Amino acid sequence: MKKTNSQDRVLALLDLFSESRPLWTPDELMRELGYTRPTLYRYLKSLKDIGLLMSTRGGRLTLGPRVVEMDYLSRRADPLVAAATPHLARLTTAHPCTALVVRWYGDKMLCVASQSSAPNPISSYPRGRPMPMGRGAIARSIMAFLPKPQLMALIGRYADDLRQVGVGRTPDDILAALKRIRRAGVAVAFGEVTPGAVGVAAPILDAGYPVASLCVTIGGQQANGELIDRISTEVCEAARLIATEAFDESIQNLNIRDSY
Repeated sequence: MKKTNSQDRVLALLDLFSESRPLWTPDELMRELGYTRPTLYRYLKSLKDIGLLMSTRGGRLTLGPRVVEMDYLSRRADPLVAAATPHLARLTTAHPCTALVVRWYGDKMLCVASQSSAPNPISSYPRGRPMPMGRGAIARSIMAFLPKPQLMALIGRYADDLRQVGVGRTPDDILAALKRIRRAGVAVAFGEVTPGAVGVAAPILDAGYPVASLCVTIGGQQANGELIDRISTEVCEAARLIATEAFDESIQNLNIRDSY
């Protein structure tokens, strides 16, 4: 049996809070985790003292204000957000669309920055709401650039979703489709994540590894081949520039010097 330390146990507690279950009572947490009452209450007191948890009506607990503070600090400190902001502005000026940057971890993706010029912008996944890796242009733009062992694990996990959206019937078919995306440098999806929206996404690479994706979504009624081709070219170039500006240390140092 794998041993866990107290830090792992605290993180396991925090990990229970989710979109589908944002509120828990101490008794529910104790039953779910199997912690003794003294241990659980010790962890809860520590987390409440530093603002990561707070009490609500009925004796239930939810994530606390420190999480909001950490989100603010992340926005300020993330070089990807800083580098992407002017490019998002240019893309949304050029097209009535939503442009967003999405980071990923494990098998989840999170929007970290977005801008919109669409008349009625619709987003199924605003900043902070995790989206799965099984469908959509963003997911495939990331998957296509992963090392094969890591990629095959994700294909195995999401094979059913990938088949449902027509990427391929077998793992070999899916792998071939992702190789075509890698050669093209861009993925396109029609209504897979948000109904009626077309997504065009390119990976943001750090030393060749996909750390995020830049995506433009437009209404399906606008989606003719010429426009998709033009947006694809613009998204690929913007993703390349964002990566250079966010991760090239010489450029970062120059920007630091220029700011003084």
